Order: sequence, then C-alpha cells, then structure tokens
Amino acid sequence: MIDLSNARILISNDDGIDAPGIKLLERLAREFSDDVWVIAPSTEQSGAGHSLTLRRPLRIHKRDERHYAVDGTPTDCILLGLQQVMRDTPPDIILSGINRGGNLGEDVTYSGTVAAAMEATLLNVPAIAFSQYFSGDMINWTIAEKYLYDVTKTLVKTTWPKGVLINVNFPEHEAQGGARVRISKQGQRKIGDHIAERHDPRGEPYYWIGAILSELPEDPNADLRVIEQGDISVTPISLDFTHYETHEKLTKAFP
Repeated sequence: MIDLSNARILISNDDGIDAPGIKLLERLAREFSDDVWVIAPSTEQSGAGHSLTLRRPLRIHKRDERHYAVDGTPTDCILLGLQQVMRDTPPDIILSGINRGGNLGEDVTYSGTVAAAMEATLLNVPAIAFSQYFSGDMINWTIAEKYLYDVTKTLVKTTWPKGVLINVNFPEHEAQGGARVRISKQGQRKIGDHIAERHDPRGEPYYWIGAILSELPEDPNADLRVIEQGDISVTPISLDFTHYETHEKLTKAFP
C-alpha cells in the first residue's frame, strides 16, 4: 500500500514532455502529493516500445528543479531518472501517460507509455500506465480527468507483486450510467496494417504504416471489449513472458 499524500511521484510518457496528456497527469498527481517530478522525452516517442538508446550519448535538459527532458526513449527517461536525476531521492511510484490513444491488446508491446512502466517495474518501483482511447480526429480527455484520481487511489491501496505493472485504459465515451472499472485481460486482435506506398521526387518508393484493421476478441473481459462498452479497463501485466504449460511439456520432452 502506498500513501500517496506522502509519496514522491515520478511521471513520464511517450508523447513527449510538452504533450497535453502528461500535463493533465501532472495536474491530477498534484492532487495526491506536492512531491511530483516529471522526466519525459524531449520529443514524441510513440511506438518506441521498450527500446534503450545504446549507440549514442543521451542528454538531460533541466527545465526546473522537478522537470527534465531527455533526448531519448521513455525507457531511457526512467533509467536516467532513477539512476541519475533522482538517485538520492527515489520515487515511491511511477505514473506513465496519459497516452494519447489506447494501449490495448498487443499495443502493450509497441507502447512507449507501457514501456516506461515496464522499466520502472524492472527497477522495483511500482508503476501504472494510463491511456485515453479515441477513434476520431479529436481526443476527449474528460473521461481520464474524471476517473483517474479515484482509480489510482484504489489501486495503490492494494499491493501487486514485483514484475507486474498496471495498465489502465479510459474509454472514449463512458457507458450509460457511468464508466465502471473492470479488471480485464490483455486482448488480441487480428491485425492487418494498411501499408501505403508512395514515391519521392526521384521516383524511389517509400512506405507509411497506416491504420490498424482489426477484429475485436470474443472474450467480453478482454481490454478491447471493455473499452468498446464504455468502461475503464484495468489490466495487470506480467513481465514474465514464460508460458508455463509449454515449459512443463518441453521439460518432459528433454529429460
């Protein structure tokens, strides 16, 4: 259990330090505690996944005593935050987001927002990733703004084991009567990325990875279904990717 009123909170994201989602998250976090820090990418890093910068130096740009921009990935931000910027004053919890768009199903493997929470989890700091789903041209932040405080307050009253992070997604429109918090499973979609081919002025082809074409899973407790129904998806994500049933079969196959 974490006492948020006395907690040191570190915030990061993958949309960049100036994104509206992280500004909203910081404002909401300050309703819990006065000790809020922001260490986030200088520029948007959407789709960066759990990537780490190894082939070039990284720079930390100090904006003020508790705001730092890193010219790297969300993973870089958490690593540098914990082992450099805040090494003498480590955070009690890390909040990542609020991502502009959902992080559902296999999105968690691509998401820099979830990756920041992953890195925190690997470094033994409790972490929650927040995302606001939207499907049109404009994003509606009011659902996250309305529910994030209560969701976070309830989550930190529980404890979850090491190696586990919490992935929270807010729906675009809340269900009739209000959005319920539903503990969901990571869903799966049938993906068919639309690849758009174009040609540069020299006639050479280049490609854009376009919108994801997908079919929703049948499981009503899958995160994708929960969001579609106007409820809030809360999914515990384990960093242990081992499939234990297959592990047992292979152990017997190779005695």
